[in-house]
Amino acid sequence: MDVHDQLNHLEATVRGAKAMPMSTSCLVNRAEMLEMVGRLRGALPANLDHANAVLSERDAVLAAGRLQAERIVKTARLEREQLIAESEVLVVARGRAGELITQAREESTRLLTDADRYVDRKLAEFEVLLGQLGSQVNNGRLRLTTRRQADLAHFHEAADRVPPSVVHRQDEPAEGPPESAASQDSGAVDQQSTLASDVSLGTR
Repeated sequence: MDVHDQLNHLEATVRGAKAMPMSTSCLVNRAEMLEMVGRLRGALPANLDHANAVLSERDAVLAAGRLQAERIVKTARLEREQLIAESEVLVVARGRAGELITQAREESTRLLTDADRYVDRKLAEFEVLLGQLGSQVNNGRLRLTTRRQADLAHFHEAADRVPPSVVHRQDEPAEGPPESAASQDSGAVDQQSTLASDVSLGTR
C-alpha cells in the first residue's frame, strides 16, 4: 500500500469514528492510529526519495531544455546576422557588378570610337597620298606626251631640212663598176650618220 492509499485509509477511519456528544471530537483506536502513522512514516522516505529524484530529473530536464533553447536562440541569432551580412554583401556585390558592367561598356565604346577615328584618319591620309600619286602620274604622262610631241616635231623639222640632192642621189643608180657589198654598207652608214647629224643639229 502506497502513501496515498494509507492516507485514504486513515481519512476513512477518522470519518468513521464515533463522534463525541456536543463536540467535534471522535473516538478512535489509539493503537490503530499509531500503526497507520508508523506505516506512513516508513513509506515517506521512499516516496520522498522518489519525489526528490523526480524533482532532480525535472530540474535536469529544465536545464537541458534551457540550454537547448539558448543554443537555438544563439544559432538563430547567428544565422540572422549571417543572412543580414550576406544580404549586405549581396547588395554591395550587385552594386559593384553594375558599376563594373557600366565601366566595361564605357571602355568598349571608347575603344571602338578611338579605333574608328584611327582607321578614318589613316584612310584620309591614304586618300591624300593616292591623290598626290594620281597627280604625279598625270603630270608624268603629260610631260611624256609633251616631250614625245616635241621630239617628233624636231625630227620632222630635221627631216625637212635634208637637201633634195641628197635624196636624189640616194634614188639614182650608181655609175661605174659595181661597188662591193662592203663599200655599199659603208656608204649607207655614212648616209645614216649624216642624217643623224642633221637631226641632232635640228634638235639643238
